[in-house]
Amino acid sequence: MAKKSKFFLLSGFIVVFVFALVYFGVQLTSNLGKSKDQVTTEDMGKQLNKLYSDVSVTTAAPIKGQIDLNPNDVAESLPDISKFPISVNNTTDHFVEILSSTEKSGTGVDGWLNEVANDFNQANLDVKGKPASVKIRNIASGTATDYIKSGKYVADAFTPSNELWGEMVKASGVKIQLISKRLVGNVPGIVIAKAKYDALVDKYGAVNVKSVTEAIANNEFAMGYTDPFASSTGLNFLVTALHTFDSSNILGEKAVQGFEKFQANVPFIASTTIQMRDAAKSGMLDGFVLEYQTYVNTPELKSGYVFTPFGVRHDSPLYALGDLPQDKLDIIQKFADFVAQDKYQQSARENGFNSLEDYKAELGAVDGSLLSSAQKIWKEKKNGSKPISAVFVADVSGSMDGEPLNRLKESLLKGQKYLGKDNRIGFVSYSDNVTINLPIGKYDTNQQSLFVGAVDSLQSSGGTATFDGIIVALKMLQDELAVNPNVKPLIFVLSDGETNKGYTLQDVKDLIENFKIPIYTIGYNANIKALQSISSINEAASINADTDDVVYKIGNLFNAQL
Repeated sequence: MAKKSKFFLLSGFIVVFVFALVYFGVQLTSNLGKSKDQVTTEDMGKQLNKLYSDVSVTTAAPIKGQIDLNPNDVAESLPDISKFPISVNNTTDHFVEILSSTEKSGTGVDGWLNEVANDFNQANLDVKGKPASVKIRNIASGTATDYIKSGKYVADAFTPSNELWGEMVKASGVKIQLISKRLVGNVPGIVIAKAKYDALVDKYGAVNVKSVTEAIANNEFAMGYTDPFASSTGLNFLVTALHTFDSSNILGEKAVQGFEKFQANVPFIASTTIQMRDAAKSGMLDGFVLEYQTYVNTPELKSGYVFTPFGVRHDSPLYALGDLPQDKLDIIQKFADFVAQDKYQQSARENGFNSLEDYKAELGAVDGSLLSSAQKIWKEKKNGSKPISAVFVADVSGSMDGEPLNRLKESLLKGQKYLGKDNRIGFVSYSDNVTINLPIGKYDTNQQSLFVGAVDSLQSSGGTATFDGIIVALKMLQDELAVNPNVKPLIFVLSDGETNKGYTLQDVKDLIENFKIPIYTIGYNANIKALQSISSINEAASINADTDDVVYKIGNLFNAQL
């Protein structure tokens, strides 16, 4: 009996031992021949499936909504001009209002024009027998151009970063008169990590837009640039790149084909300069676009990066707008003369302007109608052969009740016109649980109608399981990528940022990071820091969508990313 017991014990031990050998052998050999990325992707897929299995998900019955086939109305989406602050107030009744780009009418080193304007106002200079003054409004060049072209708000004068915006205003039919070709000197450039700069010089002999675009097209250089609908540097880079591909016709087939090949390897289009700076700090880019005045005032860039100028100069021209009386034209001219004094040009130098004076523009004058057409080409071709697949994740918790949910709906209903018919769009909403309101599909007229119907039907109640909603969106996109591996995935989260149900950021952060899917966040009366922490994982933008300008901001975001 004792022998039999020993036999069964030994047999049992052998069976367990053999099983263990087989099990661990399978585990050790299952990843043989697979790259680290493959293994990580499989692990992340398993983790995503595990998290998804614990989320309560339902699929809503499809509801069609009435779609608006009218084109985008920029004027309608623009907020009241009071949204953009007056940085210098007029001190007399005899004055002109000037819309000024932000790098010179902001604060600190970006507030040079404000200092000059305050001195001008204190000087009580006489124009037609009356003391004159100026009012300065701080507003980005692209946004100011939208106001002027649409007729929503036309001030007396306009000083954008560069002449391209002035040409676009002229082409729109608004009367515009050049008063001064230059208020202050500045230059746009490509800022390149020093090691990468040296490598480009070794291979191409020089670093310029031609060699950079060629290196990008050959997938040797990772660069980002800013939205050419909103950014002076982004618009300048777009036109310069098209000119590089075909200097005789920037809208011709040769230029467009060159742009498509180049754009296919551009990993990053930033909606804002701030987003571009954050991406640069992360080390994900070899180079990015920036104005010299910003570059020279950023110590961490000066030490490790090389600045290479390109395109037209950013010399802040000054224009008069509309049919102004002669006395207003005289004030604008008097102000231009005042700014040109050595005293103020020297103070500009101290703020980072008036450097690289030897740089001459690579481009001649560009007709404004060509610029608008170049923007359209960018919109059509910027994703190359990779259509976007995006899932919108909407917070319908009780805390969104009332005005926040109404604005969320308005944002999506008006912003969806920017989504693009070649993209693939899905829609998810969440409170305590998650609802798939619209599975991912090509954004044709039918999908657009279903998207509108899903948004219209949203109602608020319950808690806020933001990360459960993100998990569902990630799962939808991973399933989409399995079928359509060529799409570029994006997530847009619209929320007040207060998560109190389900998974936490800590639970899903590694997953988001490893899948490398940008998550853009749009906050309504929101905990913006909470939303920014989500967007910052993969260098996406976060928008604080207050009541005045949510539709315009979202339109710009969708225009740049979709």
